[in-house]
Amino acid sequence: MAQAGKGRLNYRCPSCFMRDLDIDMFFDRDRQEYYCIRCQFVGTEQEVLSWNQRIRTRYKAMHRRFTSFDFD
Repeated sequence: MAQAGKGRLNYRCPSCFMRDLDIDMFFDRDRQEYYCIRCQFVGTEQEVLSWNQRIRTRYKAMHRRFTSFDFD
């Protein structure tokens, strides 16, 4: 998504991203935290980055082709 001057960087909302929605978060300069206009998620930059990193584990093998399904 395009950068629209919402803050320093555009971050995905972790709560929406868990539900496969790509929603940008807005930055509140007074409180120094990010918030989502679609859900109730509010957090600092470190919280947003850590939650997004946890969610990325779901896409760990996205570009890997599995040819054998014998996991024993």
